[in-house]
Amino acid sequence: MNRFHIGLVVNPLAGLGGSVALKGSDGADTAALAQQLGAEAKAPQRAAQALEQLLNDAAQIKISTGAGLLGEQSCQLAGLQCEVVYQGADPSTATDSKELARRLIEDAKVDLLVFAGGDGTARDIHGICPAEQPVLGIPAGVKIHSGVYAVSPRAAGKVMAQMVRGELTTVTHADVMDIDETAFRQGTVRAKRFGELLVPAELRYVQAVKMGGRESDELVLADIAADFIESMEDDVLYIMGSGSTVAAIMEDLQLPNTLLGVDVVKNGKLFAQDVTAKQLEQWIIKEQQAAVIVVTVIGGQGHLFGRGNQQLSSKLLAHLGKDAIRVVASKRKLQHLDGRPLLVDTGDHQVDDALSGVIRVTTGYHDEVFMQIAAP
Repeated sequence: MNRFHIGLVVNPLAGLGGSVALKGSDGADTAALAQQLGAEAKAPQRAAQALEQLLNDAAQIKISTGAGLLGEQSCQLAGLQCEVVYQGADPSTATDSKELARRLIEDAKVDLLVFAGGDGTARDIHGICPAEQPVLGIPAGVKIHSGVYAVSPRAAGKVMAQMVRGELTTVTHADVMDIDETAFRQGTVRAKRFGELLVPAELRYVQAVKMGGRESDELVLADIAADFIESMEDDVLYIMGSGSTVAAIMEDLQLPNTLLGVDVVKNGKLFAQDVTAKQLEQWIIKEQQAAVIVVTVIGGQGHLFGRGNQQLSSKLLAHLGKDAIRVVASKRKLQHLDGRPLLVDTGDHQVDDALSGVIRVTTGYHDEVFMQIAAP
């Protein structure tokens, strides 16, 4: 029996900058700084979460990958056997990801190339991948604008399992997007399309390309801001997530705002700006300060957590719970989801499951709608 051949590429540097507020990890210097600040590699664990969905189909698959953090460790964590076809440098570089992918495509001739990373990794794969090669991304980066990634690691695993079982055969071309990280760290989104990759056409599990641009309806944003500010309580830390809807609240409060970072407000004043996951955990978990998390919806995708706001760690979310989350978004942004649920991808499936279900979304002044949260 011919086994379904999966090629696995894990970029161990992906996502390192998220929890320490570096807005990405492109470049060796940034990755090194993130590690100095205490960031830990999450990509191998996220890849393992995807691979765990294949345990029931282990006899029908063959996995080829790189040594250690490049993929072998993820297979071991998931309890799956693999063939190591490449030994990379220590520490790993972007060259390793591209060379491993090239060998998996050209030499191993895999049926599906799976890679864990962010938009930078997708660009690297696009640079060496033939147009006819099916691929699938496991989201592990800080910024994920590309449409080649599943909505979560477990969702990526479900797509792979469907392909292994012959339940999913349709493929489609999806955009590879990336942004200028230097501009991103200064609060400017400058996205660019770099091409397409061939991905499985399972729209429940593969994310849409992120919608760019700021919310244009200033009156709606003003109403949302007014409603939120009216509800603010004394001596509570308000953890203000990224995005233009939250920025409108900060503007109404006349406080400086990190558009693509996380700020903290207490008693109407800026408590801290552009904070890290460790800082938030110190104040809220160790010092037991009361807190509310304020987030908006990523346009076109629907993510609340796990895309550009890794400072809001699964540990923090588990501590605070769903009742401490305040979601703000315009009805137009929600309508663009075309009936799809809001999404969470914290890196901890137990936390994701705990956040699932119905949540209220503030859409105007004293105006709310109910939305479903899912963890595919």
